[in-house]
Amino acid sequence: MTVYDSYLVNLCDMFHVKLSNGQVDQFNRYYELLVKKNEVMNLTAITDYHEVCLKHFADSISLSQYYDMSSVDSLIDVGTGAGFPGIPLKILFPHLNVTLLDSLNKRLLFLEDVIDELDLDNIKTVHSRAEEAGRMKNLREHYDLCVSRAVANLSTLSEYCLPLVKVGGNFISYKAGEVEDEINSAKHAIKKLGGKIKRVEEFSLPDSDISRSFVIIEKVNETSNLYPRKPGTPNKKPL
Repeated sequence: MTVYDSYLVNLCDMFHVKLSNGQVDQFNRYYELLVKKNEVMNLTAITDYHEVCLKHFADSISLSQYYDMSSVDSLIDVGTGAGFPGIPLKILFPHLNVTLLDSLNKRLLFLEDVIDELDLDNIKTVHSRAEEAGRMKNLREHYDLCVSRAVANLSTLSEYCLPLVKVGGNFISYKAGEVEDEINSAKHAIKKLGGKIKRVEEFSLPDSDISRSFVIIEKVNETSNLYPRKPGTPNKKPL
């Protein structure tokens, strides 16, 4: 094993996650494709191998320490961008049926290349705004789990994501720093959308002082047909 490989393996070990040689190869190939494409397209400001491993790969799969991924069949990643956290979770948990949702088609074309190069199956991309996806019959209230690392307030994210989750499923928002005030501001919206805050997990990324939180929201009731509202409204006028 090279130094190039061992850093990622050691990070995952700190999460008690054991990567197979095949999974290490997939992550490394993903990194190579990301950096190459980033030369002609703005996918990430982070390109150093160690930083990508920590801030993208390890951050994405850290969820496995706080949520039983073996109980999940269908997962949608809203605002997936360069594929985080959806693709790292798919690499780690091959049984998942994953949908990568993004409003920018050229990002999804890159992700389709990644899917082909990594030989991933049961994973697809959907080109749509979240507000429109939440009204599609084949997506609405379809997923066991919705995840998002998108940068938006929790009220807005909940309107994007909860309509996609089936009753009994969960929406998990990846957050940085302090989240208490944001959670308190979002409680009304979450309840209106059929959700309930289940718990919040706070932690630091391994080998760093980067603080992260998972806000885990359970879908307890169907989402009213009033939501999501038309594109742009959830961001401009959070519930």
